[in-house]
Amino acid sequence: MATYGYVRVSSVDQNDDRQMTTMSELKIPSAQIFTDRRSGKDFQRPAYQALVKTLKPGDLVYVKSIDRLGRNYEEIQNQWRLLTKEKAVDIAVVDMPLLDTRNGKDLMGTFIADLVLQILSFVAQNERESIRKRQAEGITAARARGVRFGRPVKKPPENFAGLVRLWERGKLPIADLFSQSGLKEATFYRRLRELRLLRQKK
Repeated sequence: MATYGYVRVSSVDQNDDRQMTTMSELKIPSAQIFTDRRSGKDFQRPAYQALVKTLKPGDLVYVKSIDRLGRNYEEIQNQWRLLTKEKAVDIAVVDMPLLDTRNGKDLMGTFIADLVLQILSFVAQNERESIRKRQAEGITAARARGVRFGRPVKKPPENFAGLVRLWERGKLPIADLFSQSGLKEATFYRRLRELRLLRQKK
């Protein structure tokens, strides 16, 4: 029997220290800890898929909490069945001792574990949906305050109108115009359209 750990954070800038500390306390070798930096919306994650391929009957997988395994209610149920039934491995959720398939393998123990799994899976997905809703509301509120998302707007230089006039009169090559304005081609033509609209309004 081999023991593995699975660690997941949602993005590259999130910290996995707490999960890694737990795996260290469980004395799981670093080579047997699989880490993903992916959303928990599904299980198409490279490290998780590699873990599943590595597992053999009788192995044990530790995960700190059920939401580190995933945040999709149905997918968590499906993967739990895949691991415990098809792969015939044990799972231990550190923060929820009731979700340790090494214990309570009788009918009552299985029933309790399944019930707890369903509740925690629901909570995990509900929290994910709440996070997405809060993010959407935050973005909407920020846009209402005038906050702009994406790359900052590249402004043309103060002498942009003069450079354009020289170019339009054939006195400045287009390559020199790009160079002197400091604008890339696509940005230049956007600023040119804006300039010409301003001219029309005057």
